[in-house]
Amino acid sequence: MEFLTHNLAPIMFAGLILFLLLGFPVAFSLGACGLFFAFIGIELGVLPEALLQALPLRIYGIMQNDTLLAIPFFTLMGLILERSGMAEDLLDTVGQLFGPVRGGVALAVIFVGALLAATTGVVAASVISMGLISLPIMMRYGYDRRIASGVIAASGTLAQIIPPSLVLIILADQLGRSVGDMYKGAFLPGLMLTGFYALFIIALAIFKPHMVPALPPEARTLREADGKSGMPSLLVLTVLCVGASIFVGKHMAELHTWWTGEAVERVALDETIVVAMCFGVALAFVAASINRLTHLNLLSKVAERVTFVLIPPLLLIFLVLGTIFLGVATPTEGGAMGALGAMIMAMARRRLDMALLRQALMSTTKLSCFVLFILIGATMFGLTFQGVDGPLWVEHLLAGLPGGQLGFLIVVNVMVFFLAFFLDFFELSFIIVPLLAPVAEKLGIDLVWFGVLLAVNMQTSFMHPPFGFALFFLRSVAPAKAYVDKVTKKIIEPVTTMQIYAGAVPFLVIQLVMVSLIIAFPGIVSSGLDEKVDYDLDKIRLEMEASMPPAMDFNDPTFGAPGEAASPDAAPEGAAPAGEDDPLKAMQESLQRDAAKP
Repeated sequence: MEFLTHNLAPIMFAGLILFLLLGFPVAFSLGACGLFFAFIGIELGVLPEALLQALPLRIYGIMQNDTLLAIPFFTLMGLILERSGMAEDLLDTVGQLFGPVRGGVALAVIFVGALLAATTGVVAASVISMGLISLPIMMRYGYDRRIASGVIAASGTLAQIIPPSLVLIILADQLGRSVGDMYKGAFLPGLMLTGFYALFIIALAIFKPHMVPALPPEARTLREADGKSGMPSLLVLTVLCVGASIFVGKHMAELHTWWTGEAVERVALDETIVVAMCFGVALAFVAASINRLTHLNLLSKVAERVTFVLIPPLLLIFLVLGTIFLGVATPTEGGAMGALGAMIMAMARRRLDMALLRQALMSTTKLSCFVLFILIGATMFGLTFQGVDGPLWVEHLLAGLPGGQLGFLIVVNVMVFFLAFFLDFFELSFIIVPLLAPVAEKLGIDLVWFGVLLAVNMQTSFMHPPFGFALFFLRSVAPAKAYVDKVTKKIIEPVTTMQIYAGAVPFLVIQLVMVSLIIAFPGIVSSGLDEKVDYDLDKIRLEMEASMPPAMDFNDPTFGAPGEAASPDAAPEGAAPAGEDDPLKAMQESLQRDAAKP
């Protein structure tokens, strides 16, 4: 019994692992483990019976958590967009745009995956959409099946790190930090990861072109009426818009100063990127609209189509992320506006009906209930774990690691990487993060930076063979048997499970490289955050004292007689001496003298 009493925390954690390995649902495993060890702790006298009285209050606090409202809003937005045909239009147009170059379809998948991540935030929707649309095209024209499956799965997981990401909302709630700060910190790492994926495909196109061939001429249907490509017009429009965005980005501080009327020396990097990109997008939309309305034919039809296909998702990105980064809306409000914007876009495409809305609402409700049940179970587990001094045990276990901060970060990331083989990001966020956050904060690690680092690491949970969820999603839509292609009339061989696993490995390595870069260069995350303002409390106190009127001596007998100065000799017993500039100290001394009297 004595061993059990002194080691209840590690035994409790081992019991949770056993529950999970036996295959019980995570939410019920957490709750059952918490209640079971709570009763054991009460019987052993380790825990007070009143501990369980705090559970209803904690559950009620979960229901009052406004931050978690962003989860159903962003989920609904993503599901409506996924079913409104936006992904199909994007993949078709961007695939035709990049098709003439080697690896063009794979680059289009990466680009569209980033756009879907910034609008849907749902991995399953992105992977399934791109698997249904792009995988048959890549198989039809000779792409290596490992690269085709790997790039689709990896591009879908960008929804984990590019805002608005559900995992960032959960991490912000568990770490006690702002969702907006988490979004700002993750913005640049998400863009860098997208760039690394694209560089990998470009390297394959250079050194192994047979793995990523270009589309043949007969597959390029996006052309002008006279047979020309129409690319020069699109190139000119792109150069003008990019130049305008760069100009706005370089003069963002001056624009802020002009807009607010106050001198602004520095603007956050994420805000600069969003506003500059939105200016370039708006310029392209205005140019394309004027060209279509006036029939000037200054732009090719290809340029018009690309512009009008890309504008809606980019506009939605600004509506959601732009308002959050600019401080106009909270993440919950941004999610609500995004859901409304998705409905408007679906109505404009004439894709919104009651069946689609009912299906999206049902899926949103299921996911939201799934998250809340896990959170309630984690709350029960965490309450008991804190009662048996579990956080203190974890702190002693991790804070004493050699290497200080670096040693802690290496061990934590290796642990999260291997746990991601068996647990998804919801379970990792609710079980592991609350145990790691106090230790990280005591070691002086910024929790926003720590949260983004964990988010990038947790992204690997979707790519781990053999349990990666993105691989399961792709397996569900990839052809398992040979079939006859409708266009070429050729027999297409199936995609095997081992090919999907092999294709995920290079992108998994890229994700781990990104984790290492964030540890080595913390500015990748911190550069997107607002600059912290350090306040000098001593200086503030001196300024406050200087602004206050001089202290008045109410014990002075000449008080109230203008023009007459008080004499120190005339002060009665117990009065503060003249010239005393601290009335609180004088009052304290007077009370001490009164207390000393018999």
